[in-house]
Amino acid sequence: MAKRADAGTPALKLLTERGVAHTPRPYTAVHAGDGPGFGDDAVRALRAGGLDVDGHRVFKTLLADVDGHLVCAVVPVAGLLDLKALAVAAGGKKAVMADPARAQRSSGYVVGGISPLGQRTALPTYVDTSAEGFATVLVSAGRRGLQVELAPADLCAATGAGFAPISRPVSR
Repeated sequence: MAKRADAGTPALKLLTERGVAHTPRPYTAVHAGDGPGFGDDAVRALRAGGLDVDGHRVFKTLLADVDGHLVCAVVPVAGLLDLKALAVAAGGKKAVMADPARAQRSSGYVVGGISPLGQRTALPTYVDTSAEGFATVLVSAGRRGLQVELAPADLCAATGAGFAPISRPVSR
């Protein structure tokens, strides 16, 4: 992956400024409404654009409230955030999903485009340990219709994140 000079979002600007190897992966955002499913839509659109990815390598960014403090969780699109595990990783007792308006204010991004990178307010960040099994992962680059591909270790270094087992499989 080549370092890119076309930094258009705070996330891409951060990676460029730090010299982190990354590849922007634009796609046509097709999600209607403000409900869940942005990650699944991104995977489908990236595939439709010719990128061979699945929901285990594409990660979604979720903000949660752990004992009154916001934290950032990065988990596979193909999984679910385990709120109990996140609370443990963050050294807290209870985690709940953050109010979307609060998440947007804190991160500076819109829901469906929240990136773990370049957030307005840097939050404690936890990346699911499954990311360590891939050479690269994709996360939101800070807007709907744009992912960024980078090494998991680089994602953690750029966000100050730690790896933690914070996801669980989707029950069918």
